[in-house]
Amino acid sequence: MTNDKSRIVRDPLWNTIRLTSTAVRIVDTPAFQRLRYIRQLGFAHLVYPGATHTRFDHALGVHHLARTALRLLRDQGSAPEEAWVDAELIPYAALLHDIGHYAYSHALEELEPDNIPADHEEMSARFFDVPELRSALLPLGPGAPQRIHAMIRGSGAAPLRGLVSGSLDLDKMDYLRRDARFCGVPYGEVDVDRLLQGLQLLQDPETGAWEVGVHEKAVAALESLLFARYQMFRNVYWHHGVRAATALYKRIVEEALKEEILDREELVGPTDEELLYEISRRAQDGPTTEAGERLADRWIPALRQRRLPKRALELTAADLDGQTLAPWVAGDGPEKRKVEDRLAGELGLESGEVVIDFPARSSLFELDLLVLRRSGRTQRLGGQGHSGMLDLPRVGGALSQTAKVLRIFTFERRELSRDEVLPLLLAGAPSPTA
Repeated sequence: MTNDKSRIVRDPLWNTIRLTSTAVRIVDTPAFQRLRYIRQLGFAHLVYPGATHTRFDHALGVHHLARTALRLLRDQGSAPEEAWVDAELIPYAALLHDIGHYAYSHALEELEPDNIPADHEEMSARFFDVPELRSALLPLGPGAPQRIHAMIRGSGAAPLRGLVSGSLDLDKMDYLRRDARFCGVPYGEVDVDRLLQGLQLLQDPETGAWEVGVHEKAVAALESLLFARYQMFRNVYWHHGVRAATALYKRIVEEALKEEILDREELVGPTDEELLYEISRRAQDGPTTEAGERLADRWIPALRQRRLPKRALELTAADLDGQTLAPWVAGDGPEKRKVEDRLAGELGLESGEVVIDFPARSSLFELDLLVLRRSGRTQRLGGQGHSGMLDLPRVGGALSQTAKVLRIFTFERRELSRDEVLPLLLAGAPSPTA
């Protein structure tokens, strides 16, 4: 600690992180301290024991990268003042970008929209209304919380908002490196230094608006970031054990909401352990019901003791052989639940004890950014990349498909036949709700 208003934090990735007095006031609020108790990777620690890092240390890392990026961009001295509108808010938007996360990070955002108040980016607005955080943001001036919230959502007019949310945002640079480090895997290595050095403030050739882009010299490092993301999804985020634990957790929360043990508004605020404890306590202490007993005596203890659902069937892109799955397979709606419960009955399991899991992310290679060519021309790159300059997104669709695996988990060990189950899951099959 340098004095009573600023701090120095030691970080395993970036070594020294300096917090300004305003950052310290934000970090010291209960709303931000809550992030110490929300694991960055949800249930990945049940597969990779080192993955107990939290949204707290990740947020500090992104804040650090934001300050570094702004300093490097300022040193270039090539952009006019209009390109720096709200630049002073960028480090605080980076610090607060995950303030709205639910317990166990992204898992609950996979539930049907009616089951949760909003996604974590939208939820951050509620935390900005908490008195302590509102007070901590006062030195940033009138309207700062609203403008910071817009940056977190990837909207607003700030030219530098792409550092917080976009194809080249600093969030990815931190979480890929951090997640790989704590999981003990080599997949997430990204040349962050090269990417930061390659950042440019560029003018859109069509609209004239300023935004964050990258120099062509750093495109290879950007390609490595995209491929690292693909590798981390395939090997860590969508690992079958992680998905099994996530499926069980989602089913626990879904059942608690359905049985009115929990109200969806009560999902806002609890930490990882607080939410599971509260569901368990209410299920035990409330009126005795079959659902309550199932939650308190079987499902929650199974999650805590790592007795995870088992794979009864696993279908890769090769197994699907180009066949198109029904749209409901990627959701968590009533159509899917009807098929799941039908399978549960056929397997001698209770309702809710079969889960069809299929990650819904459409692409791992979203790309929309400006590139400064060596010739001095500015060019926008989209999802297809550009031949000879950035080619990875061209094969992104195929790579994304190989990362996706459809799994059917059962809460007790069972086996399912591909030939019997696949027709139920294909587009054109009779509607489950028919």
